[in-house]
Amino acid sequence: MSLLFIKRPQQFIQVALACMAMLMLGACASYDSRLNSSATQYLGTDGSIITRTSTASLADRISYWADESANGPGHIVINISQQKLFYYKGGKLVGISAVSTGKDGHDSPVGNFKVQKKEKEHASNLYGDFVDASGTVVVKNVDAMKDKPPEGTHFQGSSMPWFMQFAPGVGMHTGFLPGIPDSHGCIRLPDRMAKIFYEVTPLGTPVSVEK
Repeated sequence: MSLLFIKRPQQFIQVALACMAMLMLGACASYDSRLNSSATQYLGTDGSIITRTSTASLADRISYWADESANGPGHIVINISQQKLFYYKGGKLVGISAVSTGKDGHDSPVGNFKVQKKEKEHASNLYGDFVDASGTVVVKNVDAMKDKPPEGTHFQGSSMPWFMQFAPGVGMHTGFLPGIPDSHGCIRLPDRMAKIFYEVTPLGTPVSVEK
């Protein structure tokens, strides 16, 4: 049984329920089966266990987009302690998304940046799997700079759909969200939100990352 982690589970659920009426914006994420499995349990920092009963992931349920009445330039603010992204247009908050930032030793950079590059289908050149000639994964979760591929295998970078780079080697993209910092520095997003942000964000959009 898969086990995920969230901070302040009671607050997390309250926020999710409060936002549900606003979140009729598409299907739940499909990039990781754990997010759509009713068997997935979420373990809070106080030791309590929550079993999801909805068909939507918790990460998807607290994320929304509502920019119909907003104009002006965009500004993305990523808060590491809250594990959330806040999207502003003309100074007005128009969207919120759950995120997963860099884990210890691979911390996401803090500061003010701008979107430098966008790539719909991006693959990591550092992290991924060793696969054989047929594409079957032989060794999972490897570091191409440190790990040696077994004979007959080659490196295949992790998929990062809807990638938007804002710092050297760091960007926002679709990825798994366990409720805690878990990436190698990038900002992981639910697939639905990553696609929305990709489509509405021009190059040069300011990105602020704060603790």
